[in-house]
Amino acid sequence: MFPIARLAGLLVAPLLIVMAAGVSAQPRDKVIVASKIDTEGLLLGQIILIALENAGIPVENRLQLGPTKIVRTALTAGEIDLYPEYTGNGAFFFGRENDPAWKQAQSAYELVKKLDFEANRLVWLDRAPANNTWLIAVRGDLARRERLTTMEDFAQYAMRPGAIKLAGSAEFVESPAALPSFESTYRFKLPRDQIVILPGGDTAVTMRAAAQQVSGVNAAMVYGTDGGIAALDLVAMLDTKGAQIVYEPAPVVRAAVIEKYPQIQPILARIFATLTLNQLQTLNAQIAVDGRPAREVAMRYLQQKGLLR
Repeated sequence: MFPIARLAGLLVAPLLIVMAAGVSAQPRDKVIVASKIDTEGLLLGQIILIALENAGIPVENRLQLGPTKIVRTALTAGEIDLYPEYTGNGAFFFGRENDPAWKQAQSAYELVKKLDFEANRLVWLDRAPANNTWLIAVRGDLARRERLTTMEDFAQYAMRPGAIKLAGSAEFVESPAALPSFESTYRFKLPRDQIVILPGGDTAVTMRAAAQQVSGVNAAMVYGTDGGIAALDLVAMLDTKGAQIVYEPAPVVRAAVIEKYPQIQPILARIFATLTLNQLQTLNAQIAVDGRPAREVAMRYLQQKGLLR
């Protein structure tokens, strides 16, 4: 689900996928739908699963299969047929992290769509208009008082001595693509004694630290569609200059499956077009904060929006 931390799954030892040669070309009665193990992966996976079931397409549930490495390997191997992925991860799938195309939503989508079809016969369906990239969020009371809405605002405020204390992971602080990219793009430098490094890449922990002012923290590393942002009264700063790679979710499916069930494309396109940043934050919060089952949240959303026939 996540940017570089999301790609941590690419560093996990691969799941043993036992596959005979040519298995991806073998006919299968059911469309095998998978997802990553995180909250949003499960939500999007359930949305896809319910939509296909509703359309009368036979499906098999492999949701929460694992982190990025495992799910991506399963798809390219033909062990699964479809799962929700993020456009910006194409930068790492194809070793093109420095291509500026990844910094813009349309070019990122077009590039990964082209590369994956040519290399793997994988089809990227229409994406959701929601960028789940790394962002910095500040406490709502602070954002309102200081009128902080963008990274330009944040950068100016952060230059005041001791104004910001940020909670983030070691990777967020050290990776050139994360905090250093924000600092160079917006021309500020956050003193390292004003950063609290928390183990792992769990934004639920960094958000709680800011919300509860743990050790004086008032800002946190977050991901764009995190459900806790609004629930904890945090305000994510808009990355107006494109310091970060764009990560928009989209279903990725084997070409053979689309050829067999071409109706999948318009069904999912209609649904994913409704999944805006605020909408995904709300749905994720219902699962991660309110504790509601992902399938219940997905079903209610599709019914309320009139997206099921």
